Amino acid sequence: MSGAWNVADVVGLRDETPTARTIRLRLPVPVRVLAGQHVDLRLTAPDGYQAVRSYSVSAGIPPDGLEITVEELPDGEVSPYLVRDLGVGDQVEVRGPVGGWFVWRPEDDSPVQLIGGGSGVVPLMAMVRAHQMASHSSPLRLLYSVRSPEAAVFRHELESLAQASGTFGLQWVYTRTAPDGQPVGRLDAETLGASVLDSGADPAIFVCGATGFVEAVAGWLVDLGHAPDRIKTERYGGLGGAS
Repeated sequence: MSGAWNVADVVGLRDETPTARTIRLRLPVPVRVLAGQHVDLRLTAPDGYQAVRSYSVSAGIPPDGLEITVEELPDGEVSPYLVRDLGVGDQVEVRGPVGGWFVWRPEDDSPVQLIGGGSGVVPLMAMVRAHQMASHSSPLRLLYSVRSPEAAVFRHELESLAQASGTFGLQWVYTRTAPDGQPVGRLDAETLGASVLDSGADPAIFVCGATGFVEAVAGWLVDLGHAPDRIKTERYGGLGGAS
């Protein structure tokens, strides 16, 4: 169904932070989501004006559902409506899921290292959930750089998974404010090197965030001995997509 537009029903809404919301959609046909893919949303105004934006899928809900997570951007055209005004029972047009490169597949038994900067956690969260659903025995690590605890999307779910799972490890980097006793500062090469899986484990690595963040992290990973072809990167325009 990736090339066709379908009318999806909004069947659930969940606030993740004061400015981010998860939207659960039900499609009229079965949909298979690979962790890391995105969908296109199309909204049509009464006067016929249309706006199309892309948003990463944060969870697949078999057989015909999925979730996206959207952050309200102050100057956004679409995101304020999705975060503030969209309601259960409303409908949106959806095309996708799209993408086959920046994805994690359950048949891959390699260790997995995820590195997210702010908004980049959305497709990585889909990978965490898919890994847990598959009851994978391989290690999965997430290094999440975010402004503050309050800005961390999926914070409570991630912390619960880290406490309950023997295969999932979570580390935070807070760039502006942090809980008592934790350092504050931007992610750097030294912190990265002390936090990620060793290159000897040959992990599959997924990095998502703003362009500068992604480029810096990818370079540090290569310096640490990770093979460039094991590092997959994706850059975002807003949380899970554009505005």
